[in-house]
Amino acid sequence: MLRVFGDKYSGNCYKVKLALEQLGAPYDWVHVDIMNKETRTPQFLARNPVGQIPVLQIDDDVFLPESNAILHYLADGSDLLPADRLDHAQVLRWMFFEQYKHEPSVAVARFIVRYLGRPAEQEQALAKKIGDAHAALAVMERHLQPRQFFVADRYSIADIALYAYTHVAHEGEVDLAPYPAVRAWLARVASRPNHVSMDD
Repeated sequence: MLRVFGDKYSGNCYKVKLALEQLGAPYDWVHVDIMNKETRTPQFLARNPVGQIPVLQIDDDVFLPESNAILHYLADGSDLLPADRLDHAQVLRWMFFEQYKHEPSVAVARFIVRYLGRPAEQEQALAKKIGDAHAALAVMERHLQPRQFFVADRYSIADIALYAYTHVAHEGEVDLAPYPAVRAWLARVASRPNHVSMDD
C-alpha cells in the first residue's frame, strides 16, 4: 500500500491526498511535523535528502518526493492526466507555473500569517508575497474566464495542483474577491466526486 509522509495542512501535501482520494487509491498517511523539524531527522532525510514533504513511499525502499512529481506518478494512465501529447504538456506547464509563480507567493504568504503568526518583521516580505500572489491569480483569472478547467476543458492534476493553495489563499491575507473566474473554478473543483477538504 502507498504511504504518504506529510502534514495535512500543507497545500503541497493536500494535493497528493486529494488526488489519492479522487483516484480511489488506498494509502496510509504518516504525519510529519515540520514546525518541530521532523523533516531534518536522519530517518526522514534518508527518504528525501532535501528534507521536505510530501514524500510518497511506493515500495519498501522506493520514495518519491516533490508534490507535482507525485501527482504525475499517481495520475499516469488515469483520467486525471490527458493522453494527448500537447494536453499532457499543457498540464505540466500549469504545474510548473504553480511551483514557480503561484506557490512561492500564495503559500509563503499563508505560512507567514498562519504558521508564523504574522510577525512585525515579516510585514514587508508579506506585502511582497501578497503582491506576487495577485499577479499569479490575474494570470489564472484570464486563462479561466472562457474555460471550466485549466487544460482541454477537463479536470486534471493541473487543477489539483493549483487548487491546493488557492482555496486557502485567504489564510495568507490574499483576497480572491477580484477573481470571479477563479472563484467559480474553485467551486467546480470542490464539487468533484470524492473531493475531500484539508480537515477530512
